[in-house]
Amino acid sequence: MQLPNKLYSYKNSTLALIPKVLSEIKDDPVPVFELYDKLKPELSDATDFLSVMDCLYALRAADINDEGKVFICL
Repeated sequence: MQLPNKLYSYKNSTLALIPKVLSEIKDDPVPVFELYDKLKPELSDATDFLSVMDCLYALRAADINDEGKVFICL
């Protein structure tokens, strides 16, 4: 996870991706691959996507169902 510091600005950190993911999943559950494709232009690599999803899961803000769709828990 990249947190804002001297090397990474907020814009390039994992924290900046959290509101973007939450806005994508706020209405309906979204398949993981579709969510990744929507965020891909803003990611430097796939590990950024994994980091933001790990962070949201740890905060209990998002989860994934048996169908592979990400949904909001807030």
